[in-house]
Amino acid sequence: MKILIDAGHGPNTPGKRSVDGMKEYEFNSAVAKEVKTNLLQYEGVSVLFSHSDKKDVPLQERVALANSEKVDCFLSIHANAYGNGRNWTEAEGIETFIYLTKPQEAYLLATSVQRELVRQTNRKNRGVKQANFYVLKETSMTAILCECGFMTNKEEAALLRSASYRKKCAKAISDAIASHYKLSTKMTTAEKKSVHVYKVQVGAFTHKKYAEQLIRELKQKGYVAILVSS
Repeated sequence: MKILIDAGHGPNTPGKRSVDGMKEYEFNSAVAKEVKTNLLQYEGVSVLFSHSDKKDVPLQERVALANSEKVDCFLSIHANAYGNGRNWTEAEGIETFIYLTKPQEAYLLATSVQRELVRQTNRKNRGVKQANFYVLKETSMTAILCECGFMTNKEEAALLRSASYRKKCAKAISDAIASHYKLSTKMTTAEKKSVHVYKVQVGAFTHKKYAEQLIRELKQKGYVAILVSS
């Protein structure tokens, strides 16, 4: 499974700061890195980033990358704001967005992610919402956008700055993705070595054609069957 993680905005985006000066991208990119680390613990998962720590990547480039790579899931990570951005406000909580047409797969994933974010952070549940955001509209795969707290709320701004809260958000997001897509954790080297394979002989024949007939019947039923001659 291929997942693209999009840390919203960039290191040089004007505005997009908490009232006390933290860049939104600082939070977004930190959570994105943690989500990637978490997801790479699962079998068959690869993770791409659409953002860059060196420059602001235009939305068109982010969407083009997701579409050209044919990723299975597009996840955009953000922190929210209310008002003019220069004053503390009472707005608080977490919300997750999908596109206006409410695609079923995106809605189910967003519901799972929203539920885990609220449960693990214990912040206000603002629900799953619909929006005409470019990254949701122009992507051809399942796409959601998470708002993990308000930079204009004094309490949540402090949380957004903290490493522990970032880790909580990342764990909630990756746990929800793993559950939604039924991902399996990778086996350690020790676990792989401890796996035993048992084989069962189901027949012995003096004529090869009878053995081959049984092999065909077993394979038709979904079994892995081999013919061994002695």
